[in-house]
Amino acid sequence: QVQLVESGGGLVQPGGSLRLSCIVSGSIFGIYSMGWYRQAPGNQRELVVTITNGGSVNDADSVKGRFTISRDNAKNTVYLQMNSLKPEDTATYYCNARICVRDSCVNYWGRGTQVTVSS
Repeated sequence: QVQLVESGGGLVQPGGSLRLSCIVSGSIFGIYSMGWYRQAPGNQRELVVTITNGGSVNDADSVKGRFTISRDNAKNTVYLQMNSLKPEDTATYYCNARICVRDSCVNYWGRGTQVTVSS
């Protein structure tokens, strides 16, 4: 079993910053990538940013230059630094870990943390 636990969400004013954290535990051998997705009410879950074991980053155009992902492999933790937040960033943010063993990959998800950007 793999468990992902997010923290760090909350209410912030436009232009503000938040830092999300996600700790991954359990049978985590074979983690290929970790990252963040988000889902706003009425919308599908969408990619925010992911980072592979090799350090390759894949981020959405909407967050380029504002959000930064980092990971601490020793702590099995991934972080999302969000700056210059906008109301349209309001969503539930989900941590993701993609684990690949041989030719089979599985996505694991946290329960989500709410981010609300409002004045």
